[in-house]
Amino acid sequence: MSAVGISTEAHSILYQSTALAIMLVLALVTLLIARWVMQSAVSRVVKRSRNTWDDELEKHRFFRRCAHVVPAVLIYLLAPQLLQAESFLLLLLNKATVIYLILAMVLAGSALFNTVEDVYNTSSMAQRAPITGFIQVGKLLLVIVAGLLIMATLLDKSPLLLLSGLGAVTAILLLLFKDTILGFVAGIQIAANRMVNTGDWIEMPKYGADGTVLQVGLTTVKVQNWDNTISTIPTYALISDPVKNWRGMSESGGRRIKRSVLIDIQSIRFCTEETLSQYKKIRHINRYLQDKLSDLQAFHQQQDIDENDLLNARRLTNIGTFRAYIRAYLQAHPGINQDMTLMVRQLAPTEMGLPLEIYCFSNDKNWVNYEGIQADIFDHLLAMLPLFDLRAYQRVSDRDAAER
Repeated sequence: MSAVGISTEAHSILYQSTALAIMLVLALVTLLIARWVMQSAVSRVVKRSRNTWDDELEKHRFFRRCAHVVPAVLIYLLAPQLLQAESFLLLLLNKATVIYLILAMVLAGSALFNTVEDVYNTSSMAQRAPITGFIQVGKLLLVIVAGLLIMATLLDKSPLLLLSGLGAVTAILLLLFKDTILGFVAGIQIAANRMVNTGDWIEMPKYGADGTVLQVGLTTVKVQNWDNTISTIPTYALISDPVKNWRGMSESGGRRIKRSVLIDIQSIRFCTEETLSQYKKIRHINRYLQDKLSDLQAFHQQQDIDENDLLNARRLTNIGTFRAYIRAYLQAHPGINQDMTLMVRQLAPTEMGLPLEIYCFSNDKNWVNYEGIQADIFDHLLAMLPLFDLRAYQRVSDRDAAER
């Protein structure tokens, strides 16, 4: 090279340029080789393995990201051999290599966190305590540590020295990461107390959320509403605002039916011999009427009361008999869970009539099927009202008044 007038000394621009080009080419070649090895050899090993975690690592490109470490290490080791010590290019190349290595490790670490999350979500523990928030905290800490290391590399300072200097900007950091800190604390409480898990049905009217929890993140919770819209809720709102979680219903043996039929009070009356003879034809209450009439007859004989004495005798009412019919009907209904609370009760009379409330649980918790069971029950009960000489209350409209 010197024979043609080109300097080959280590400090010459041509030598440094040539050495830099050689190192970059070698780095590119080793990167391609490393990625090929990771894509072919490692992929074959992963496919043969029966474990699922290595499949997730490959899915999140963990091995391919680790391949970036090889060219970085190569340049870091080769540069001092080709470049002059203490030269500006060597210092610059070393810093660039260290930064590149840190970024490669951050990407590989992020892929590792994603793998841990996916593997955990496939386990039964995921239904008890979601870890998405903690995974995001881990990624955030990884980025913060990487940022400190990069700053320390650029400034030639110790990372501990930079870390100690963060105390002066603590207030600013608290302001910037307020939602993150609140979300992290809330995530710990949510996980520890099993307040909300992925897949739960929750209601938060304040945020317009009514649906299934898709993700419990570090700062936000995603809820897919029943109209397929997505509501985003701050994570800390789950512990500071009212939340209705339907998980208890989902894990129980049934879904509650609690609805009333408003009875017109003016249609309530005592049963006559004629009406009782008609009621006895109804299979569900035939045994009830026999037992009740026997009890009344025994009471009258004991108290020496004439059954025709309207003032002192005890008599059955049409609404009491109807209430007994409803209970017997529900006890025989195939869609009602008989192992859970089943009750038919009267509530306090109102200006709308006498509420006759049905309180029971359907054995099918599916929303569509549940609504069908509930509708069938009340269709039947409303149709049975005239047979018991009862009327459902309905507010008189102007049209009804005009027709009368």
